[in-house]
Amino acid sequence: MTIGVRVATFDDVALLQQLIPASVRSLSTDHYTSRQLESALTYVFGVDSQLIADGTYYVAEVYGCLVGCGGWSKRSTLYGGDQAKTTGDSLLDPARDPGRIRAFFVHPQWARRGIGRRIIQVCEEAARRAGFDRLELAATLPGEPLYTAVGYQAGERTEIPFPDGETFPIVRMTKSFLLGL
Repeated sequence: MTIGVRVATFDDVALLQQLIPASVRSLSTDHYTSRQLESALTYVFGVDSQLIADGTYYVAEVYGCLVGCGGWSKRSTLYGGDQAKTTGDSLLDPARDPGRIRAFFVHPQWARRGIGRRIIQVCEEAARRAGFDRLELAATLPGEPLYTAVGYQAGERTEIPFPDGETFPIVRMTKSFLLGL
């Protein structure tokens, strides 16, 4: 099986809007309640059109089918789709700020086949070319093992509060290329 990864375009948005909820509702049920997942889909998880506009969001394809997505960012937002944005998304300075790993989702039928790992590899290579020597992310609980396996170190465990009263546990994680971590 060959995993093709390419830069996402706005033509991919309709498929991404189907993939993201399918991934969340299937692959996160062992870690979150259904209310937490639905709140996350309402308030956080979704397409971030800024990543697509910046050319830092990718889709993975197998046999011509979109099976996963994820990206990196040179902007300050750590997580969240368009519906989560309330302020401008300022640019980071690679000399002092870590880049961001963002919005990874894999279709449930393609989970645990190297899709996420392949997209991370593409993102890390692109971020390094852009001058970043450190990356950070906000991992979901089911995503934490993948990020740990590719060298990210767990940091603060926290919860995202939602307007409906639900909270959503996440783990902040970092990776430094200078230290080889």
